[in-house]
Amino acid sequence: MSITVVGLGPGNGRLLTREAWDILSTAQRVYLRTARHPTVADLPTQVERVSFDHVYETAVKFDDVYAQIVAELLALGQSGDIIYAVPGHPYMAESTVTALVAAAKEAGVAVRIVDGLSFVEPMLTAVGVDGLDGVQLYDAIALTNYHYPPLNPDAPVLLGQVYSRLLAGELKLGLTAVYPDEHMVQLVHAVGTEAAQVETIPLYQLDHSDQINHLTSLYIPPLSRKGSLMTLAETVAVLRSPEGCPWDQEQTPQSLRGDLLGEVAEVLEALDADDPENLCEELGDVFYHLVMQAQMASENGDFTLTEVVAGIEEKLKRRHPHVWGDWQVADSAEVVRNWEAIKQEEKAGRGETAVSILDKVPQSLPALSRAQAIQARARKDAGFDWPDVNGVWEKLAEEIAELRAAATEAEQQAELGDLLFTVVNLARWLGVEAETALREATLRFNGRFRHVEQLVAERGLDWRKLDLAALDGLWAEAKERH
Repeated sequence: MSITVVGLGPGNGRLLTREAWDILSTAQRVYLRTARHPTVADLPTQVERVSFDHVYETAVKFDDVYAQIVAELLALGQSGDIIYAVPGHPYMAESTVTALVAAAKEAGVAVRIVDGLSFVEPMLTAVGVDGLDGVQLYDAIALTNYHYPPLNPDAPVLLGQVYSRLLAGELKLGLTAVYPDEHMVQLVHAVGTEAAQVETIPLYQLDHSDQINHLTSLYIPPLSRKGSLMTLAETVAVLRSPEGCPWDQEQTPQSLRGDLLGEVAEVLEALDADDPENLCEELGDVFYHLVMQAQMASENGDFTLTEVVAGIEEKLKRRHPHVWGDWQVADSAEVVRNWEAIKQEEKAGRGETAVSILDKVPQSLPALSRAQAIQARARKDAGFDWPDVNGVWEKLAEEIAELRAAATEAEQQAELGDLLFTVVNLARWLGVEAETALREATLRFNGRFRHVEQLVAERGLDWRKLDLAALDGLWAEAKERH
């Protein structure tokens, strides 16, 4: 009792291996995963061919197809010696083979694998690429399950089983998350046969080709501009190396702290200005700092960039059990409650205990953000808050009066702080982020003042001779523009 799995190669019979041909020449019956393959027509004439194509027509989904094929093959193998032939190489995009080998091992049935040329080698020939040049191999069907495909855009990609225009359309939607619409790709049809053809098209036209069929594969060349996290990590590592940059070599995690905060501030400015081009650049600067911190930590033996990414990847999935688990949520508020509960369980598991509920608020936050976060935490965890917003309005009036009455500089500073803290409380009640509100107000003032400067210059006015009424008039003009 045994099962011999034979690889039929990627094209017609001329690409069969000598061993495969010898086995097929002496066979009386061969079971085929599919008869829709060029080599089938070139099989020895005496061989009875039994295909599983009928399973594809009756099964509801691909998993059912493979499970049924494996079950039938295993039953046949338990009663005698059989030959099962698959396109290409048995271990290249052949789910039935891996499942059959596992099932046969458990059932005590011997399995022999006869190698065959896969679609990869003639694909490399068709597109003229060295297979050891970082080529990535994927099943096109599997990639359609991703919202962001796990592809490195700096290295070439080969995708097998682009069998229909419908699949190509689904594939295109995912690939445009990694590659620009105009990126040129190559559809390779009937690879391994005399009819092989390479069709070069932009990515956005991937599903427009009328030549796509079950023998179509896809080649995606690397981007002209490097764009992967791995490439950035290598660039930073070079900067830190003995052959790198003296400035980067001298940096420490603490020396770059201020620069990191500055870059984050510039990201916020780009967001406030609704400037996607600048935001793209500023996010890149932040990425540099994040990778730089990870590189320095790696040099110290603390952790690696891989551990950083793995940690946040696991945390996100662990804290979203309603997405990667069986939890049910009614709304975003319940998501936040679940997040906090899971977070506290994690801390308890690590033996972390907080002396105060306010310890949960980072001290490094900007003053306005920290004040608002502390107020929100006091309300959420202890119910410490006004019963309604009217109490905040009254407190605001009280603080203004106390500030007016303050006599010394120390008193004025204290009362001004209380007033600002109350204003932040009001912002929380109104559902406004205080930090953002002040930043946007500062931007508005900046724009309006610059416009006043422009008006003064255009009209040949002298700042020193402008009275309050004139300045108010100029400010009103600027306010209409900004």
